[in-house]
Amino acid sequence: MPTFSKVELEAALDHYTAVVEECSRSGEWAPFADLFTEDVHYIEHAYGEMDGRETVRTWIQEVMAPFPHMRFPSEWQAYDEENGAVVIHIKNLLDHPTDPDGEPFWFPNWTRLVYAGDNQWSSEEDIYNPRRDAARVVGAWLAAGGELATDTIPSPKH
Repeated sequence: MPTFSKVELEAALDHYTAVVEECSRSGEWAPFADLFTEDVHYIEHAYGEMDGRETVRTWIQEVMAPFPHMRFPSEWQAYDEENGAVVIHIKNLLDHPTDPDGEPFWFPNWTRLVYAGDNQWSSEEDIYNPRRDAARVVGAWLAAGGELATDTIPSPKH
């Protein structure tokens, strides 16, 4: 496994964050998959393990379809230069649907990314509690007036 400097990892994470922010702004999630190598290994604790960029592309478009503008602001990052990895704490966040100044709805997520170089990641693992946190938060958001962009919500595998 190659060693990357903290500066390299920070720059790659900045690029990752910018792409995710643009996907959230536009509602178009296909470009998210281009952050990864063709043979990426993606572990998602609700939806299982996936291999390959195109598998991730199909999955992210399906899973984000009901919530195309969900945001993922970072709370903190930890860098592991020796293993080329970054761990970030993010909020899976839905803005208040009826009050621009209202509290957003969010649940915590820890993501571990392994860097492959050239602004691409060879793996991602998302760690959160989908049954407890995601269901509760999405339910509260819907009760506050949130509307899904599609009626099709992919069923978690776990």
